[in-house]
Amino acid sequence: MVNEAGIARSREAVARGLTHACEPMQGVEKAIAAQIVDDNAASPFWAPVAGERPASITPEDWEQIKDDVSIAIDNSIVPSYRALLKFYTEEYAPNCRTGTPGVLATPGGKEYYDYRVKSFTTTDMSADEVHELGLSEVARIRAEMEEVAASAGYDTREAYIEHLRTDPQYYMTDPQEYLRFTQALAKEIDLWMPKLFGKLPRLPYTVLPIPAAQAPGNTTAYYERGSLETGQAGIYRLNLTELDQRPLWELPALGVHEAVPGHHHQIALQQELDIHPLRANGTYFTAFVEGWGLYSERLGIEMGLYDTPAKQMGRLSYEMWRATRLVVDTGIHSKGWSKQEAVDYMLDNTALSPANIDAEVNRYITWPGQALAYKVGELKIRELRSRAEEALGSDFDLRAFHDTVLENGAVPLDVLEAYVDRWITGQLPEAPLDES
Repeated sequence: MVNEAGIARSREAVARGLTHACEPMQGVEKAIAAQIVDDNAASPFWAPVAGERPASITPEDWEQIKDDVSIAIDNSIVPSYRALLKFYTEEYAPNCRTGTPGVLATPGGKEYYDYRVKSFTTTDMSADEVHELGLSEVARIRAEMEEVAASAGYDTREAYIEHLRTDPQYYMTDPQEYLRFTQALAKEIDLWMPKLFGKLPRLPYTVLPIPAAQAPGNTTAYYERGSLETGQAGIYRLNLTELDQRPLWELPALGVHEAVPGHHHQIALQQELDIHPLRANGTYFTAFVEGWGLYSERLGIEMGLYDTPAKQMGRLSYEMWRATRLVVDTGIHSKGWSKQEAVDYMLDNTALSPANIDAEVNRYITWPGQALAYKVGELKIRELRSRAEEALGSDFDLRAFHDTVLENGAVPLDVLEAYVDRWITGQLPEAPLDES
């Protein structure tokens, strides 16, 4: 399993000065080393066979599968990680980049980032245009946050955010209690799905922890798609580490983004489409996929999920998080920002915890352009909904609009716009014939 091709590409990156910046790579060697185990039962690759035998598998076959997994861990997986750790510590880490962390500092960096902006947003926006859009959105959302803080009895947004970040009432200490709370909230959200959509996917989802070996330093949550063919439900993965950095007021917005009506709903529907398997099972066109996830957070308003100032600030903080991405990602990769400048900008404008912000900025540094997709996609979907509501008036059907947006799977934003415009035209009443 030793990925010699991958190591060879990384070795070429070292030779050409195209390594990642040093700051976001801190701790990578620990994550690699965690996969090098003496006891196979401690490997995350053992997890699929760690539980009870499925009724559909005979005892003899189950033992053979477990033997095969054990051999794979011993002979392929662990040696692969040993080779990767040796390469990383001896060749890659000593040559990571210092100075400004953005790709602007690398050979061809400007042209590369311009391509990434176009690729991830599926638009022709320039980095400067995206940056200005981000500044505008940050100013708008900041004003809304001030209003919420005032409604909670605080003189400033900053004072209320400090309260939300530090008051123990908003945090749990027991990982299992935190998981059960999130699972119960997910079922509450499920109630709304038939009210918002005419078509629901056949594949269900569940809420489970991010595997322990992968959780430290990872994001708060993510979605892991399932499969009807293999009998695997979709999974809303939740980080159960550092609970003092994971407030309860962020969970409503997080759930509607990662599970339903966000990623699980959209991706599970796409998996049922009669399209090429690469499209049915992929999550391509990030602006659509993540734009839909962020749009779903806004649907939480219509569900009544944000019924306290804390939860309202949680949603606004998540929206602000995506708006600041437009500023920070372009700042890092097209304007020469340092990591600390990016961290400080997000600390000043969002209610995210310092630990989450550090992990996020590391992600933006190492994944140029990807973070731009969320806000650009969400704003386009909101624009299309407003256009449909204005054109159709009392005939506007929200369930039909949502089904229309999702019925072709993830597509570029210009393709989505043309398709929705045709749908709007088709919903308009026909003009009466002129009988004169």
